[in-house]
Amino acid sequence: MKRTAILVAGALAVFSGPAVHGQLNPKVLTSQATPAGAVRADTMHLTVVSSISGAEAAPGKSLSIAFNVTPKKLMHVYAPGKHDYQVIGVRLDPQPWLRVQPTKYPPSEIYHFKELDEKVETYGKPFTLVQDVTILATADAQKLLAASPTVKISGRLEYQACDDKVCYAPTRVPVSFTLNVK
Repeated sequence: MKRTAILVAGALAVFSGPAVHGQLNPKVLTSQATPAGAVRADTMHLTVVSSISGAEAAPGKSLSIAFNVTPKKLMHVYAPGKHDYQVIGVRLDPQPWLRVQPTKYPPSEIYHFKELDEKVETYGKPFTLVQDVTILATADAQKLLAASPTVKISGRLEYQACDDKVCYAPTRVPVSFTLNVK
């Protein structure tokens, strides 16, 4: 059985910390492999362990990409809800042979910003986002898949984190999965 090759471009270039004079403060963090082929990435706000449910791309096959997210102490990220804050989300790069389903979100919790007397949907405890994808079975997709022994699903996890005092600049955690074509 072939293993899934999961790449995160060597180092993660993420943007963390508050904006300074309209600029983002870049901070490069490395990733480390975790059991079962998953990839772990740490930012100053959270830890993300990402994995994919299969190692092969075959026409008509469905796969799930899981992002197990653990906010660091006192941190939270925004969940979908009735607010204008940046919701944590998965953004996959478009591929003509790939159909991306809407991201599945777990139930959120309400965070009360006392200074603004505002209640907002957030995640402050470990949670998992699931991104389902389907390898298309169209003639065009099959032709594209047949042209190479491997294909890549790439993208990023995007979020804005806050603690009880500061909201940090938006951050992107890149992720890439290389699959064998069947």
